[in-house]
Amino acid sequence: MFPNASRVAMAVLGSAALTAIAALPAGAACHHVPHHARSAVVLGAVQYDSPGRDDRSNRSLNAEWVTVRNTGRTPVNIKGWSLSDKSGHAYRFGNLRLNGHGQVRVHTGIGRDNRTDLYQDRRNYVWDNNGDQAILRSDRHRVVDTVAWGRRH
Repeated sequence: MFPNASRVAMAVLGSAALTAIAALPAGAACHHVPHHARSAVVLGAVQYDSPGRDDRSNRSLNAEWVTVRNTGRTPVNIKGWSLSDKSGHAYRFGNLRLNGHGQVRVHTGIGRDNRTDLYQDRRNYVWDNNGDQAILRSDRHRVVDTVAWGRRH
């Protein structure tokens, strides 16, 4: 009926897909949830390459973050859980209750913890831009979720 309609539709869908990909944070990476882990708490978006120059300023360090999400309806206390990279840099969670469908961003730099943002209080970058892995472990040291990115992935 409209000979150009399918071409227009394909162009619109293609540009929408490209826009969606461009909108993802640098950490749009590959998830691997171990078969034995069936936790509602998972890793979300990762910004492993802070925008701009890596000048080790606190602002740049805090632009590097990992999101931890509770995908379930009931609250989960993640006290004693840890978030680490492949090199062994680890952040241990204090008494933190993630509400149902709640999330928290774990920033690399120094800051004041609140309900939505936690700070590792580091003065150096944690996440390797060229390839690394964020690993979330329970208080029993079981791997709950991982996200990997880069060449080494």
